[in-house]
Amino acid sequence: MTEGPAQLEKTPSGRTRLPPWFRRPLGGGATFAKLSSLVEGLGLHTVCQSARCPNQGECWTAGTATFMILGDVCTRGCRYCAVPKGRPQPLDMDEPRRVGSAVLSMNLRHAVITSVDRDDVPDGGASVWAATIREIRRQAPGCAVEVLIPDFRRSAPGSLDVVLAERPDIVNHNIETVPRLFPMARKGGDYRFSLDVLRRAAEADPSRPAKSGIMLGLGERDDEVRDVLRDLRAAGVQIVSMGQYLAPEKNAFYLPVHRFVTPDEFAAWAAWGRELGFRHVEAGPLVRSSYHAEKQAGGSRPRGEDAAE
Repeated sequence: MTEGPAQLEKTPSGRTRLPPWFRRPLGGGATFAKLSSLVEGLGLHTVCQSARCPNQGECWTAGTATFMILGDVCTRGCRYCAVPKGRPQPLDMDEPRRVGSAVLSMNLRHAVITSVDRDDVPDGGASVWAATIREIRRQAPGCAVEVLIPDFRRSAPGSLDVVLAERPDIVNHNIETVPRLFPMARKGGDYRFSLDVLRRAAEADPSRPAKSGIMLGLGERDDEVRDVLRDLRAAGVQIVSMGQYLAPEKNAFYLPVHRFVTPDEFAAWAAWGRELGFRHVEAGPLVRSSYHAEKQAGGSRPRGEDAAE
């Protein structure tokens, strides 16, 4: 953990050179190809592709993916996210069935579902969220369901409750950054509103883990990160992920990387978070909120399966 100035090395072309710990295999092989074909064949989207996740090669080769529902165009303008922004297509009401089919085909024990923001529809897409959880439970009843939800800030009251009523096994909402940087980084978001989403999720079912994530390297100070982690614990969050911000591309729209946080610093943050009382802290340069999600959850199993047994 450090508060020193950014130390960024440039390539001859002027791009920021990534430190050596970012070198990752591109992925491939039969499992990678099968998953790619499955996603394309069902007309689905994954955050792995849309957000250009650096772990796609590793995860897809292992047969895991995070499905992104409600289309692949977001109505928000967050300046750290690679997901396309603009006017989305109408909601696809058959999408939940196809997600369930993909989860069944992949024989998943732990499925992670996320979405774009859909401020253009009254419920923010909550009804499709609920239908997706039901379809996974119907088609793959042995699979735990983790949801990485938007804030539903601009949707009708009760939209969040529609999702929570389906009793997902883990509810994740990423806080992303410190309050000072919210106006610059998270257009349309609000730090206190996001904390309240997490608090409501935790209070709705204290036995269900609430989860959140934060990026480092955007210009935040260590004291600000500590305050965010304290706020998350006070809101009832049990699992937190911490990773390095990487600009999706060299473009004036996207925020620049302020500095690269070292693996040792991430290890120190993980230790500090555990001392603060988090059940699990996943921290590292390449960590993203759904990276090693089943391990973060401690091998969670759906309540419906427990009841059946």
